[in-house]
Amino acid sequence: MNNQRYSAKIQRFQELVAITMFGNIPALLLGAKLRNIIYRTIFSHLGSPVYIQHGVEFINSCNIEIGNGVYLFKDVRLDAKGHPNNKIYLADGVVIERNVDIGCLENTRIHIDEETFIAPNVCIAGPGNIKIGKRCMIAAHSGIYANNHIFTDPILPIKYQGVTCKGIVIEDDCWLGHGVTILDGVTIGKGSVIGAGAVVTKDIPPFSVAVGTPARVIKSRTAQDLVKSGD
Repeated sequence: MNNQRYSAKIQRFQELVAITMFGNIPALLLGAKLRNIIYRTIFSHLGSPVYIQHGVEFINSCNIEIGNGVYLFKDVRLDAKGHPNNKIYLADGVVIERNVDIGCLENTRIHIDEETFIAPNVCIAGPGNIKIGKRCMIAAHSGIYANNHIFTDPILPIKYQGVTCKGIVIEDDCWLGHGVTILDGVTIGKGSVIGAGAVVTKDIPPFSVAVGTPARVIKSRTAQDLVKSGD
């Protein structure tokens, strides 16, 4: 245990040195190219080429894998701390816009597959596992939260009652509109569209269009007719 803690402290020191020295150099001053070279020493895997804009923050980068052709824009935060088994994986061609926060908690795996685009100010958080498929589009100010507070005991403060962490799956080719919230335990089927501002509390079948709070399916992309509420 002491060896693990010592190793974690050394890794964090190396991270801080790399980020402090090279993390804020503007891209126009070759900052992105320098980060491509230096950050290979701190990541579990870093593809080529990768564009990392200045101001991007990493925590526990030894548990973060980044594929080829990934773009990370200013003020993105990737936090893999909290457990030795945590992992954040960004596959080839993933694009993450400004101010996106992706964070693990305990024993969390967050996998974002090829060519998925995440717009500004999105939050993606464990501790449940999160799998986002290929070529998804997630609009600004959306939240994907693989946890839910337990509140069954009216006497004990909710803070101390723990959380559920069933996990979230968003299958390939899904589009989440502006301000969508996905709650723990949900699977969104392939090819689905979730309307702006929706709160998804239960599974969405493949190729569905869902809107509202809570989200309900209003039609299928494979049929012309509207689907009755609750189907």
